[in-house]
Amino acid sequence: MDDEWIPADDWRTIVANVPIVSVDLVIRRDDGVLLGKRTNEPAKGYWFVPGGRVLKDETRREAVHRVAETELGIEVEIVESLGAFEHVYDTSDVDGVDTKHYLANGYVVDMIDGDVEPDAQHSAFETFRSAPEPCHEYVRAYVEVASAVEGWNA
Repeated sequence: MDDEWIPADDWRTIVANVPIVSVDLVIRRDDGVLLGKRTNEPAKGYWFVPGGRVLKDETRREAVHRVAETELGIEVEIVESLGAFEHVYDTSDVDGVDTKHYLANGYVVDMIDGDVEPDAQHSAFETFRSAPEPCHEYVRAYVEVASAVEGWNA
């Protein structure tokens, strides 16, 4: 698996021309679902589920565990795959590219170990029982689908 950062010119070409395969983590907590306040585009300023792109030669399930560990500092157990969601944004974090397109694979997960701390992409993490404002419409879709998962109490 190649976890090296993609050079800026190559990343610009990718974002401008193809959808990005990613995983999004719907992290269940006793008191709701964990959301992060995004500090970067797309969805800057919105509460959103944590996630990240799937790396070359990495399965989606491996990506869930890597994102949880490296970006959030936690260990998770996958409860259920929610399937693929199409996310198209009219903003991007790439200079010269106006939109960003994801094929995001949603996963309901439970935290097993660790404490989530704000990172470069999130100014804060909080647990919510209902969608806070501003909450991105894509998060609402995840929570709606996830509410049918056995044991869901958000």
